[in-house]
Amino acid sequence: MSDACTRRAVLKAGIGLGLGSRLTPTSAEGQEDPTAIRPKEGDLLVKPGDSRKTPLTPDDVPVGARQIMAWAMDPSDRIVRSGSRLNQLILLRLDPTALAPGTRARAADGVVAYTAICTHNGCDIDDWLADQHVLSCSCHFSTFDPRDGARVVDGPAPRMLPALPLKVVDGTLVVAGPFTARVGFEVG
Repeated sequence: MSDACTRRAVLKAGIGLGLGSRLTPTSAEGQEDPTAIRPKEGDLLVKPGDSRKTPLTPDDVPVGARQIMAWAMDPSDRIVRSGSRLNQLILLRLDPTALAPGTRARAADGVVAYTAICTHNGCDIDDWLADQHVLSCSCHFSTFDPRDGARVVDGPAPRMLPALPLKVVDGTLVVAGPFTARVGFEVG
């Protein structure tokens, strides 16, 4: 085995172990960390760094613009679920008539939510290619169509981005169910 293959195997194992330790974080008392629990039905959405924890509305997500980042927040105790990077969300607002039927069913007033973690190697989905209407991961250039369940359009990503169903309640965006698939990436 070449040195490059050995290094790659060690790096992938280290990344997997490091990320794996964040999948089910616990507090010192052995209880599950409430900030790391996956988004739950009824959670509200807030922008990262918003000290006021203002729940997002569909109007906070501009139609056709670059994605915004968000975290889920428990509405009862206002704990933001930012304790695991696997909980980071991408929000886009698209023309509802341009959405595939399954995507439209999970959208709220045209707002769709997906994991911000690429299914290939776990990099952040960090780009919006407006001319193509696709999300992109700049690490290995996988692209995803958010209008069609974030299916893979191009690149090495092995599967679509997990979606988080949304609804609008009293004018705010609310989580309507769990992610559609396991959040994370493929090691191998």
